[in-house]
Amino acid sequence: MKAIRLSKVPVIAIVDDDEAMRDALSELLQVMGFSCSAFDGAAAFLAHHAPGRFDCLITDVRMPGMDGIDLHRRLRALGSTLPVVIITSAPDPATRARALDGGACAYLAKPVDDSALLDHLRSVLGHDDGRDEQLDEEDLPGG
Repeated sequence: MKAIRLSKVPVIAIVDDDEAMRDALSELLQVMGFSCSAFDGAAAFLAHHAPGRFDCLITDVRMPGMDGIDLHRRLRALGSTLPVVIITSAPDPATRARALDGGACAYLAKPVDDSALLDHLRSVLGHDDGRDEQLDEEDLPGG
């Protein structure tokens, strides 16, 4: 089996009005080898968004102004295919259905389970967790 070096560090955008949650997610993802940019709301994120700038978005549902599901809809309306993970402190089936029907790759309750979040990120990023490591070809999609 031939090993392949993966060196591109995925950039994850975190949008949450709760500073402690932004900091906790940023620290977790950085320890796991990802690069992060954190934003305190949808407007701040949209001001910095450009196609290809981020590899995934993690956003809270409940935020002042535009909520996370509306942010996801706005991105889709702009033609974005950016993978989106929705997190919430108040999970309910209707909101979960809206998020997933809208194309979110995951809907996770706070406090977010670290391993579940990382599994979802690895899945949407094609098994690349951001670290420069070797993977066997059979571990890669189509391998």
